[in-house]
Amino acid sequence: MTDFVRTGRLFRLHGYTSSHRQLYLRSDADPLDGTSTHIEVHIGHVRLMLLLPYYLDGLHIRRAGLEEFAVLAERHGLEPDEAPFTWLLDPDGNSFVVASPPDWREAEAALMGDRTSLFDGPWPPDFPTESGNLF
Repeated sequence: MTDFVRTGRLFRLHGYTSSHRQLYLRSDADPLDGTSTHIEVHIGHVRLMLLLPYYLDGLHIRRAGLEEFAVLAERHGLEPDEAPFTWLLDPDGNSFVVASPPDWREAEAALMGDRTSLFDGPWPPDFPTESGNLF
């Protein structure tokens, strides 16, 4: 398993669909911080989340370690079988999600054309992209 690390850029809570328990985080290209790519993170089957509306200095998504999970379990009533599905969203572990493994996609924003999301439409698109999943 590899962590998802994108520092130095603004990520926002882009949406949550309660009927399908789907969470979306997004970072748009921003010439002010020198970024040209569009990044989206999808997290499905969300059971519990403690989020910030935005992350000013990027995301670092990783599975909670045993000690970190023990603290979260005590605070939030998590069951031991939820440990493999508990994902920290920042280096300090202040934000977390209990859900299936996150997926991410990234592409040059200029190549996306009218496409508003990398998770909508055919995949892969007809322009270069990167993607991954945290297992």
